[in-house]
Amino acid sequence: MKTIQFIAILLFATTFVQAQDINENQVPSVVLNTFKTEFPKASDVEWEMKGDQFQVEFEIGYFSDYEAWFKATGEMLYYEEEISKRKLPEAVKNTVQQKYDAYRIDDVKKINKKGEISYAIELEKGREEINIIINENGQIK
Repeated sequence: MKTIQFIAILLFATTFVQAQDINENQVPSVVLNTFKTEFPKASDVEWEMKGDQFQVEFEIGYFSDYEAWFKATGEMLYYEEEISKRKLPEAVKNTVQQKYDAYRIDDVKKINKKGEISYAIELEKGREEINIIINENGQIK
């Protein structure tokens, strides 16, 4: 549970952190090696430095957008993939339907933090937007 809360805080807090676009040659080799090992088919790669962490946005295939976060030591903190709401597990869909029936799912990101899967879901109702984090068992965090 603390892991999911950490991810949620990290996702929303990083929006306010000063970001700096950097060239691949400015990324430590240990970070690049981890990235290339984990995502050998990555294309359209863009790096940013946010605080003391490295963020990389990339694609795998034509329609799969990813984002991954690394420490300078090369440790991957987590990665996320933009997915269709159709790919949500039934438990997650059921929770959203039960608790947020008046809302429509706008965006979904599948988050993988060292094998622990959760979903960041943006919901809309008219002009109102809310963001929730749900684990793969349908529990809201």
